[in-house]
This record gives sequence, structure tokens and C-alpha cells, in this order.
Amino acid sequence: FSREDFTYDHDSDAYTCPGGKLLQNNRRSFTKPRSGVTKDDTRIYRASKSDCDACPLKPSCCPKEPARKIPRSIHEGARDMARDIAKTEAYATSRRQRKKVEMLFAHLKRILKLGRLRLRGPCGARDEFLLAATAQNLRKLAKICAPQPPVPAT
Repeated sequence: FSREDFTYDHDSDAYTCPGGKLLQNNRRSFTKPRSGVTKDDTRIYRASKSDCDACPLKPSCCPKEPARKIPRSIHEGARDMARDIAKTEAYATSRRQRKKVEMLFAHLKRILKLGRLRLRGPCGARDEFLLAATAQNLRKLAKICAPQPPVPAT
């Protein structure tokens, strides 16, 4: 089984395996509270060995280990939220709009050679960028307003 086959419950801070058993970060309470975070900023969720021994799915889940372990980054909650946002229609619309703007910046950088500004200071940079954007808009306007060449008759 892959990690996606296990469901994470945010409220109980535990994974549930396909067999219905819990994988927890801490199975016992310590006298000195521990965060459960490893040096590489992950938390290890473990199943009970007795649960895994009695499970019929063990050969396909963890054949070489006594119990299943799942590492989870401490930043995974933010990643889950970003994945959920990426599935919305508003995100798709925003992505299309960002793509248009990014294409204009790429054009400025590659075609109009604006990869590095030549004028110094914020005022010089603003002036140079405004000139480049004006040139870009004039090119667009010329394409829109230019008369179409006549189509030769056959």
C-alpha cells in the first residue's frame, strides 16, 4: 500500500489504515511531554504490532516490518490545504490569468531584452520598465489595428 491509501484525520492526529486500524504518533503518555518531531521535521505514525500481526492485509502492507510506519512532514497540513485549493474553479481561473501576465513578463525579458535593467535606482527602473511596457502595448495595438492583406483570388 502507498501512503495515499491511508487516511489522515486532523482532529485525532492519526492515520487510519485500509484495515481500519489506527496509526498514532504517540501510543503512551510521557512524564516529560515530547513533540514527536524528528530532526528532519517529520512525525512518525506507527501501527500497533498486535494489530498488524492479526491483519490479513499485512503481506501487501508491510511484509518485511513488524508494523507499518508512515512519516508525515510537519508542513503537510499546509500542503493538504494547497492541494484542496488547487482543485477549485477559482484557482483554475486565477491560474489562467497569472499565465497571461507571466507570458508578458517573459516577452519583456526575452524579446525586449529586459532581463537586466540598465538605469539605476527605483525611478530609473520604473522609467525603463514603463518604456518597455509601452513598446509591448504598441506592438499589440499594431497587430490588432493593422489591415489584413487581401486574399488572392484563385
